[in-house]
Amino acid sequence: MDSYFDLLCSSKVNKFTTGDELIAVMEDSNWDKAVIFGFAFKDPKLCAMVNNYTIKMVKKYPQKLMGFAVVNPLAENLEKELQKCKESGLKGVGELFPAGQNFDITIKNNLKDVCDFCEKNNWPLLIHLNEPVGHYYKGKTGDSVRKAEEMAGNFPGVNFIYAHLGGGLCFYELMPEMREKLKNVYYDTAAQPFLYDRKIYEVFKDIGIIDKIILGSDYPLLSPSRYIDNISSTVLSNNDIDKILHRNIEKLVDN
Repeated sequence: MDSYFDLLCSSKVNKFTTGDELIAVMEDSNWDKAVIFGFAFKDPKLCAMVNNYTIKMVKKYPQKLMGFAVVNPLAENLEKELQKCKESGLKGVGELFPAGQNFDITIKNNLKDVCDFCEKNNWPLLIHLNEPVGHYYKGKTGDSVRKAEEMAGNFPGVNFIYAHLGGGLCFYELMPEMREKLKNVYYDTAAQPFLYDRKIYEVFKDIGIIDKIILGSDYPLLSPSRYIDNISSTVLSNNDIDKILHRNIEKLVDN
């Protein structure tokens, strides 16, 4: 029904999970809490369907799960769906897929309504991005560093979480002008083992952006344990590791 979902998830080896299955894994691995969300479909009705499931799971496991809402920023019923999700206990928006949902992150009007809602309600907004170099994989698009920079500048009052380390945008925080322009941007670690050496966490320390790095796993694609093992093998202090594992995201959401 959704061509982008089919592109990313039609493989026979693709993994899926339910909320109940996730809880079982979390308890077995001693994970305290997870941020969950459904797939961001182009069709708003499909987004509403998966939001309802996320809401159901968050209500079933309120101490273990925190939910984000997926929406199409161009949908006519956008604010109504977001308000429903807020009243039902969700805490943010994402992960949105610009290529799959047919919106351009550099066109301000494409994101104005969802960004206005996020700013008003102090919700983070998680956006899919990818690196402009390296090997091709399904879902690798043109939404990379230049566009991400422009989006952050268009909405300075929104706390963005850029997936997949912002496609490498995080490294440009070494530039003082970019550090200022990206002060509302955080980066999640999803797909790090596929893309970057574990030494990258020590690079974040050198750059001075440990406070902006958030554990993301794309589970069940990979287990969070793989990321935690990578982080724990570095020379980072326990304080820095705690920031990545939970304290940075806790700054962005109302617990």
